[in-house]
Amino acid sequence: RALCLYPRYAMETSDNISEEAVRRRTFAIISHPDAGKTSLTEKFLLYAGAVQEAGSVRARAGQRSATSDWMEMERQRGISISSTVLQFPYRDLVFNLLDTPGHRDFSEDTYRVLAAVDAVIMVLDTAKGIEAQTLKLFHVCRSRNLPVLTFFNKFDRPGRDPLELLDEVEQQIGLRPTPATWPVGQPGDFRGTIDRRTGLFTKYTRTARGAAAAPEEIVDAERAAAEEGDAWKVALESCSLLDAIGADVDIPSFLAGKSTPVFVGSALTNFGVRALLDAVTELAPAPLPRLDLAEKERPLESSFSGFVFKIQANMDPNHRDRLAFARVCSGHFERGMDVDCTRSGRSVGTKYVTTAFGNDRETIEEAFPGDIIGLVNAGDLRIGDTIYAGKKVEFPGVPRFAPEVFASARPLDRSKIKQFRKGIEQLDQEGVVQVLRDLDFGDTEPVLAAVGVLQFEVFAYRLSSEFGAPTEIISSPYQAMRITDKASADRLRAIGGIRILYRSDNEMVALFENKYRLQRLEKDEPELTLKLVFDGQPDS
Repeated sequence: RALCLYPRYAMETSDNISEEAVRRRTFAIISHPDAGKTSLTEKFLLYAGAVQEAGSVRARAGQRSATSDWMEMERQRGISISSTVLQFPYRDLVFNLLDTPGHRDFSEDTYRVLAAVDAVIMVLDTAKGIEAQTLKLFHVCRSRNLPVLTFFNKFDRPGRDPLELLDEVEQQIGLRPTPATWPVGQPGDFRGTIDRRTGLFTKYTRTARGAAAAPEEIVDAERAAAEEGDAWKVALESCSLLDAIGADVDIPSFLAGKSTPVFVGSALTNFGVRALLDAVTELAPAPLPRLDLAEKERPLESSFSGFVFKIQANMDPNHRDRLAFARVCSGHFERGMDVDCTRSGRSVGTKYVTTAFGNDRETIEEAFPGDIIGLVNAGDLRIGDTIYAGKKVEFPGVPRFAPEVFASARPLDRSKIKQFRKGIEQLDQEGVVQVLRDLDFGDTEPVLAAVGVLQFEVFAYRLSSEFGAPTEIISSPYQAMRITDKASADRLRAIGGIRILYRSDNEMVALFENKYRLQRLEKDEPELTLKLVFDGQPDS
């Protein structure tokens, strides 16, 4: 039964996999919290006809919450905690949009999403520009050479000069900004935008609460000069400056991850949203062959393959099941086909496969490269797994970020120990936190490792609300974690202030109560195995 909130696109079966792949756009939206990322996601759905009325993240009485923020805790706090998959049609294409958490504490979840997309939209608050908490994610996009579209949001409010923002993008991220649209008027006195590619001026209009698509009035240059006065002259002077320095949209450098087309608007009032959505259609790349572990391209026309980038349980309280989200990398996926997991060598059930629209879902019959599929109750799958049919293949895994905070978890009700154990196993598989165990004590009081403390709050909230196991989180004194081996572990135990535990992937890790002692050990005893877990780039 179709559960989506939009008319499903009737996909015709086709043996021409390349032709179907060309019609896919798979992209993520990233930003700092409160830059307007989730609002922009909602407006994309509105303009594509996927929803009839845009929601608000912070829903007032009588308003519904954002489609992409399906978790109750997200609705309570007004922030995105977990990445969300949204598939919808637009202009005879199939869009796979992945809304991501903005808060730094959930940056690891965002990084996993970036491994599954072909392009990124970077949303910047015009008043704040690039903020330190999310600079690392922008650098990840740059290092992966992902094509990036930039949206200067909230231009209807007071903010910084757009030329200053262009300099910041180039200096801090290393992407050459090439404005596609340019504002007429300053932030807070927004008059509209000039499309530098066509020279057309679109007059700024707004709608009540941004609930409906904004009218788009195209005005000729003579009328714009008469009505907008000095604001028009200043905008033309800025456009002349951009022309002089050659800051024009250049598709080859954009696709190479070296330049970023810039668009200006206001997601809240819907202005500039359609131009950005059309840019995804026209500029963002279709899926390309993906490199396998041996760095060989897997042709799109090869037999089916994909990789798992996200695990999520209990998205719908009525189902209480587990979804493994996989990016289709090659081939024609058909429901019920025989699929294996490279890591485990086991068969993967594909009888119940869905597409996603937030927490709503719909059973699908087929999928093509670029599509995101949800494998229901595929309990053996883990984040980073490769799945395939026909010729065996393995894609690179998804490395984890180096934890920065640590805590222990203890069930408040000992009669709920079974639910507690089930919950920590599931949340560990999802990557909500890293769960570290002492083999002598098992799951009675595991150590949790995370990028930020908000992850612990989500962990405890979900244990209580989804698994019925109220949990106490107790701060731990550890300051750093390294992967080690048995020989090194014997030496580390003798030093003191160091604890040896195991991750769920059976990696042995060492926790240090003093990071300076770790630095001294790395210098004085280089023969010890002390491998950095991950810090934005794989450790050499």
